Amino acid sequence: MKKILAAFLVVAACFLLTGCGKVSKDTVVKKIDKKITNCDGYHVEANLELINNDDSYKYDVVVSYKKKDNYRVLLMNKTNNHEQIILKNKNGVYVLSPSLNKSFKFQSNWPYDNSQGYLLQSVISDLKSDKKLKMKKQKDGYVLTSKVNYKNNPSLTHQEVIIDKNYNIKSVTVLDDNLNAQIKVVYKSIDMKAKFGKNYFSLEKNMEVSKTDDDSEVKQTLSEAIYPMYLPQNTYLDKENVVDLENNGSRIILTFSGDNPFMLVEQTIAREEEMEVIPTSGDIDLFMDGIAFTSDSSVSWISDNVEYYLVSSDLSKSELLQVARSVSSMPLSK
Repeated sequence: MKKILAAFLVVAACFLLTGCGKVSKDTVVKKIDKKITNCDGYHVEANLELINNDDSYKYDVVVSYKKKDNYRVLLMNKTNNHEQIILKNKNGVYVLSPSLNKSFKFQSNWPYDNSQGYLLQSVISDLKSDKKLKMKKQKDGYVLTSKVNYKNNPSLTHQEVIIDKNYNIKSVTVLDDNLNAQIKVVYKSIDMKAKFGKNYFSLEKNMEVSKTDDDSEVKQTLSEAIYPMYLPQNTYLDKENVVDLENNGSRIILTFSGDNPFMLVEQTIAREEEMEVIPTSGDIDLFMDGIAFTSDSSVSWISDNVEYYLVSSDLSKSELLQVARSVSSMPLSK
């Protein structure tokens, strides 16, 4: 009897002192991964916030996924209600701008070549890939900390993922080297048994539905240029040219000279009568108040119905993006 009691006390001490029986970080990740891998489709609604210094850009995000490789990400800017959609189906990857009746088609490995805090697969992939993954138990679940891969913004180094006791992702916060939060995603609802209609992920259907709902006005003229607030060292504005366009719009060309020259083109955009599909190169990047298309030497994006194109053969990609992120005509949330 004494031997049995002694054995019981040893086991109890193991649980109390060394943590035997606690859920491990590997177990938590496996349970989340199993939920995502085994589902045929999911539907997610979330709030997304991008933080750029003291400025904040907020979105409503709706993500739909269907096996295999069908994604639809609707991003609604909360400041101006501008809507854009990232769509992936068997025909390729598209960025839809319904207010312009335009879609941009990419030869892209999106979303697998870059971390995406609003996609369940991307979050779990980062957790699984980090051999130094950290986990902290809290009252209602767990906090997992892992490395991330934001190749267009290498200052973003890791994420904190809050998991509830039922192994559901509740929020994702992406931080920089100085532990400053730069991206915040709060998941409002996750339906892991979502079903979708036959044409739900088709390009034509999404343009048709979204175009009907989009009532944003298209800007016809540019009253003045929007300048970058950041300039590389020994770089200055050299020329500013205004060109009238055939559709009564206008284009402003800003030429910056010096040690790190670049050109910034700003242009009003016209709504197309017929849906236009534009082949586009580069990467897709969530960027301030919209989606940007980035390459090693250029960045293009649409903000407040003005199209911007920034190009330089002298600036590094990170410095090019720093200049681009300093250009804003949007009223911002503080």
